Amino acid sequence: MPLNALQDQLSFLREIDRLKSVVRQSPLLDKSRNENSAEHSWHLGLYALVLAEYANGTVDINRVTKMLLLHDIVEIDVGDYPIHGGSSAELQAEQEGQAAARIFGLLPTQQGDAFLSLWQEFERAESDDAKFAKALDRFQPLLINVFTDGGTWNQNGVSMEQVFSRYGPAIKRGAPALWDVCEEWVTQHFSNRTTATPQQIEN
Repeated sequence: MPLNALQDQLSFLREIDRLKSVVRQSPLLDKSRNENSAEHSWHLGLYALVLAEYANGTVDINRVTKMLLLHDIVEIDVGDYPIHGGSSAELQAEQEGQAAARIFGLLPTQQGDAFLSLWQEFERAESDDAKFAKALDRFQPLLINVFTDGGTWNQNGVSMEQVFSRYGPAIKRGAPALWDVCEEWVTQHFSNRTTATPQQIEN
């Protein structure tokens, strides 16, 4: 490996350490603090490994995991855009595209281009791999909201209909069996907000 390529790779790895400082709206399940984007990406990688059997279609779980580890790196430059934040989708896409070009551009060209291509594939959510990755990216915060008594839904005044419309399409496309579970959780949560969170479904 040429020395300058190694230097570029180490520069990239130092840069993405900043993702640990990007705080998301979603709390930890113990409600002690909010998670950061690096934790979110790591957790989604494990979701992919554990829940691979629920993907809609045949997926390459190695590619899915790579997408999930890379998908939020752009937040180093633009921060987290919460799903309930009401931000402009066009502005978000433009800013995140610029961030992806800069950050992946720190790597040697061939490696950086490969990572950028995976990031773009995730954003388009057209391939089976990307659809499953996108489904998990919606499933994880939904689970967190349900099992923290409403979490960011309460903070943003989100209704059950909004949950179904904002989370449902992506999860149903990529992991319909997971959406079946989500429908039960969400319906129970909004029908009985004052009670304890739903019991975890046993296998």
